[in-house]
Amino acid sequence: MTASDTHRAIDAVWRIESAKLIAGLTRIVRDVGLAEDLAQDALLAALEKWPETGVPDNPGAWLMATAKHRAIDTFRRSARVERKHEELGHELETRQEEMVRELEEAIDDDIGDDVLRLIFMSCHPILSREARAALTLRLLGGLTTDEIARAFLAPEATIAQRIVRAKRTLTDAQVPFEVPRGPDLASRLASVLEVIYLIFNEGYSATAGDDLVRPALCEDALRLGRVLAELAPGEPEVHGLVALMEIHASRLRTRTNAAGEAILLLEQDRGRWDRLLIQRGLTALERAERLGGANGPYALQAAIVACHARAHTAAETDWRRIASLYDALADVVPSPIVELNRAVAVGMAFGAAEGLEIIDAIAGEPALKGYHLVAAARADMLEKLGRNDEARSEFERAAALTRNARERDLLLKRARSNDDAQQQAR
Repeated sequence: MTASDTHRAIDAVWRIESAKLIAGLTRIVRDVGLAEDLAQDALLAALEKWPETGVPDNPGAWLMATAKHRAIDTFRRSARVERKHEELGHELETRQEEMVRELEEAIDDDIGDDVLRLIFMSCHPILSREARAALTLRLLGGLTTDEIARAFLAPEATIAQRIVRAKRTLTDAQVPFEVPRGPDLASRLASVLEVIYLIFNEGYSATAGDDLVRPALCEDALRLGRVLAELAPGEPEVHGLVALMEIHASRLRTRTNAAGEAILLLEQDRGRWDRLLIQRGLTALERAERLGGANGPYALQAAIVACHARAHTAAETDWRRIASLYDALADVVPSPIVELNRAVAVGMAFGAAEGLEIIDAIAGEPALKGYHLVAAARADMLEKLGRNDEARSEFERAAALTRNARERDLLLKRARSNDDAQQQAR
């Protein structure tokens, strides 16, 4: 194996094993920042040794063993420990020996629960949504700071500071490394699911930049969702989210053409939708429903996208069922965004005039101020009603509001088509 082959293998191993490694170490050292440093030390050791010795048969165990020994050395040699040793005497020495014994035993422990604990810790509500997303991608997605920065179109220094502050906040607040129990579980799980879906959505429909989609982010979010589903098999909303992401992901390669230009859902080549991902999504949705979670927010959204997945052509789409599912979603999680999506479904099921009426009723909501999809949806309804001049104006307004270049191009193209239609009508 060449050196470049070895480095590619190390990169692949790191993506697979880093979360388990950091999770196992966090349980022992009780400091997620220190745990990540120890894991990075193990990675550097692999980069030094594996090109000479080859990739070991069990690379994950090798990394854990290396990190474990680095941790033991850290606790034995740390100047901080020595200073505290003078202050706390025998009590600290006893605790230090206990930690060393725990570290020595860590390599043989079942780490599945540790990964679950790390997910909940990384997505703790004490952190901002942006910090949770960055830290989750770093610790559980195995992404570098540069990769996260490029994914979210943010300066690398900003992301680095965000991650450092997040780890410090968790340590200073002494956030426990545990899966919450009782009434805390639902709220904390909601935070975890929100972060994973936030990451997926940024990949599926980028908020800014030159690319409409960033498949790598979708893949990272899907991987996190699948891991969570394995670790928490009895939580219906976890399966609902996985179903939603699987089915959405099935359409990724048809969302743009060879030139990177956006293709609307109703114009996509459904023969190119990934049937394996659709089947995985439908299976996950069935699991959520069997667990009694059919009316959960993510399960309802998954049921909506399943209607599209089951339709072999755009004309076969059951828009009445989609509209009824949005009615149910609006009851569970009422929001202007849900209402906007419901308006689109109603417009498709019962006519553009009814959809436009709903949009006009919510257009003044503060949460929708500056949201380009309000203008885009309104323009679409106006176009269907033959009000081309108004439609052109709304498409142009939507184009001015979006920060994504590909969306802007599509919206301006639709504005021009309405201008042409208006000219012909004259």
